[in-house]
Amino acid sequence: MTNTLSSDTRGILENMSTATLATALFKAGFKNQFIQEVSPLHIHGKNMVGPAFTLRYIPAREDRNPIEAFKDPKHPQRVAVEACPSGSVMVIDSRKNARAASAGSILVTRLMVKGATGIVTDGGFRDTSEIASLAFSSFQHRASAPTNLTLHEALEFEVPIGCGDVAVFPGDIIVGDMDGVIVIPQDIVDEIAVEGNKMTAYENFVMEKVIEGAPIIGLYPLLDEDIKVEFEQWKENRK
Repeated sequence: MTNTLSSDTRGILENMSTATLATALFKAGFKNQFIQEVSPLHIHGKNMVGPAFTLRYIPAREDRNPIEAFKDPKHPQRVAVEACPSGSVMVIDSRKNARAASAGSILVTRLMVKGATGIVTDGGFRDTSEIASLAFSSFQHRASAPTNLTLHEALEFEVPIGCGDVAVFPGDIIVGDMDGVIVIPQDIVDEIAVEGNKMTAYENFVMEKVIEGAPIIGLYPLLDEDIKVEFEQWKENRK
């Protein structure tokens, strides 16, 4: 995985809403980047931000997934946890199936200790109360108490996956907030952050105007020429 995320861009994304990023991506021609049916179990500090480290599950088959399978030092789930780099977000393709757990508190704690930024699954975790108490960001569809052996086989990692109906490639930039998780193609992350910054500045201006009692028409979206001038002055006063 190539980490193309600069510290400056990471800092911007840590303070930018996924709603703003979704609009910035839409302006760039990307309409399907928000992971569906995934919500935060816990967000530690600012937004969860990091390059995607992917893990893919397939339906389990009994002859391949006895309990002894977890004793294999090359078990893909365990190897993926150990291989996930510091600063990354593990993103799991669980086929939108939460009837079996994508991971539990021990593996998620190991990711935290290794310095990962967070974890996302379109399935579910077991031990959710323990995971929610960690100083670590986590997102899931819903809680899932059963073991992975029930339905999932961890097949491979660091490959393109689908998570919540969104294509995720290794190294894509993942951002998670209280609304959910969005995926930014890694080669456009800097321009999306710049566009998002511009949008955020104007939204802050709009919010001030709305609180003061200003009407929306002409203000949001910006159509009124006098408001355009006022906004430019507003930006100058904050430099």
